[in-house]
Amino acid sequence: MSRLADILALVSGRFGADRVVPPTGFTARLTVFTSAAMAFLAVFALALSLATDRLATRWSEALARTATVRISAPAGQVEAQLAAALEVLRTTPGVAEARPLSDAERRALLEPWFGPDLPIERLRIPALIEVVETSEGIDATGLRARLAGEAPGALFDDHTQWREPLVRAANRLRTLGLLSLLLISAATAAMITLAAQAALAANARVIAALRLVGALDTYIARAFVRRYTLRALMGALAGSLLGLLAIAALPRADAAGGFLTGLGFVGPQWALPLLVPPIVALVAFAATRFAAFRQLRETP
Repeated sequence: MSRLADILALVSGRFGADRVVPPTGFTARLTVFTSAAMAFLAVFALALSLATDRLATRWSEALARTATVRISAPAGQVEAQLAAALEVLRTTPGVAEARPLSDAERRALLEPWFGPDLPIERLRIPALIEVVETSEGIDATGLRARLAGEAPGALFDDHTQWREPLVRAANRLRTLGLLSLLLISAATAAMITLAAQAALAANARVIAALRLVGALDTYIARAFVRRYTLRALMGALAGSLLGLLAIAALPRADAAGGFLTGLGFVGPQWALPLLVPPIVALVAFAATRFAAFRQLRETP
């Protein structure tokens, strides 16, 4: 009930006790600056976490719907096994499309590693068939068995070894994003606690005078809680706004390249940073309340 009363007092401001808290000083600037900086970092941590999660999900989904059949056979048998593998794929449920890659497409796949002048016609590079799956998917075990019988040199690769690391990376990125937000909240609470304790210690004489005229510790604590919570809220609003402006000013995908594709927020996700200032205010409220009552118990 005491905490609820403090929250109501904070919202209504009916006590007017926060006039006993000095409106300026290094603790005020420290609280506002800390809240703004942490809110800015929280917005960026949230944006990067969501963007990397979307990117990994998009890669994983793209790989999940495509597969490759690689044909390694003697030169005189490549065409026959290629035709046999295409016939097997044509009659396989779950295959939406299957087409052999041209020499130009295979050269483009190898160009990042060997350069543009690779003499692909002189090298024994396996023939490749690109397979696009339907939404129902392919029975990989059954397809491998059929290929082993009809085209022994054909190897079906459903990109599982590529998908699984991406899924693990997405899960780890989400965990790291949540951990970053928790660390930012903890750092904010620590800095605001130190600022509140410093302000209480610096105003020991004011506190003693208030006690002499009958003020309760609850009254004094609410004064500090209200003032520092509002300072934290104002700083968090400024930091969140700067973070949103910085993210909105980032280059778009067509100008920045593939890695920055989707960096930032998409659609309703732009509303998520609006949660940062209230959360910072709640953290400041809890931290200041704890610091105030602790300091008042230690102040004679």
